[in-house]
Amino acid sequence: MNKHFDYLVVGAGLFGAVFSREMNKRGRSCLVIDKREHVAGNIYTSLKRGIHVHEYGAHIFHTSNRKVWEYINEFADFNHFVNSPMAIYKGEIYNLPFNMNTFSKLWGVKTPDEAKARIKEQINDLSIDVPQNLEEQALSLAGRDVYEKLIKGYTEKQWGRDCRELPAFIIKRVPLRFTYDNNYFTDRYQGIPVGGYTAVVEKMLEGIEVRLNTDYREFDRQQKEAASQKEDHISYDKVLYTGMIDEYFDYCLGNLEYRSLRFEKEDMPEQENYQGNAVINYTEREIPYTRIIEHKHFEFGQGEGTVITREYPAAWKPGDEPYYPVNDERNNGLFARYQELAKKEKGVLFGGRLGQYRYYDMDKVIEAALAMVQEELGK
Repeated sequence: MNKHFDYLVVGAGLFGAVFSREMNKRGRSCLVIDKREHVAGNIYTSLKRGIHVHEYGAHIFHTSNRKVWEYINEFADFNHFVNSPMAIYKGEIYNLPFNMNTFSKLWGVKTPDEAKARIKEQINDLSIDVPQNLEEQALSLAGRDVYEKLIKGYTEKQWGRDCRELPAFIIKRVPLRFTYDNNYFTDRYQGIPVGGYTAVVEKMLEGIEVRLNTDYREFDRQQKEAASQKEDHISYDKVLYTGMIDEYFDYCLGNLEYRSLRFEKEDMPEQENYQGNAVINYTEREIPYTRIIEHKHFEFGQGEGTVITREYPAAWKPGDEPYYPVNDERNNGLFARYQELAKKEKGVLFGGRLGQYRYYDMDKVIEAALAMVQEELGK
């Protein structure tokens, strides 16, 4: 039997799920495919002994957009988790973001004026007029102590390069907060979905056909070949592609660059509490991972035993999972050229962090997907 859909949605992550749900509500048919064996993309959570494990790194939902907060709450109840990560440098533990608790631990200061004076003194001693690289930029914003202990090693691990080899624009500002407040985000709304993120996406996709373990290129080729042979096939008017835009065009202009991640998960059924916090960063260069995530603390210690994940930054090559776009001058210029090709590609939309080569927080993913729906309906 032949089937026809208004949209083939490539990718069952958050962007594809929001787009598909909203289109389905408005009478447009969608078929969602994903090359992975599960929905929810990088926000996928698995369940182990009552612990929702963030398989692709920690995801804390936060937003200042009330409409987006109300939208995501249609699909789950959210707890009141507040992201308050810690940092360890050579056995010393500090609060993040950089706040009065951090400065007090660094220098023994008690008041904001004392902390500001210490930072200003360090900045003045450096005499950096125009920062030439990331190291000089960070030093000129935060002084030597904050940079050396809490920025340098972590950043070099994240990017795989010495801070003196990285451009200054990567750090536009350093979030120095002169209050005793360990809340990492300043957004009004924040939390973790009770039941995990996978359940959120599954609810979004209720009533929509989803095919997993399905590669777009192979699927598209098979359907076109079946149609040419007058065999049963699936057809669609438009494609929403949420994969890598350069991959879609067979890298014809060259590869866009990404940073990747490697996750090392450790199951500890006999240990109830490994580190006492959901996220602890390791900021010295000599320790190869950037942070350890203890998943049960996202839901206030629920579940039996504990599960931790060590997160290792990695160089990216085609075939690896891309996580962070390298938005430097070269890559942004190359992406602009791919965008020109995309504009000429009839019947194909490009969305999400890979299709739009942009790092998105989850709330911004939802905003962008809803905006694309409105743009489509307005045509």
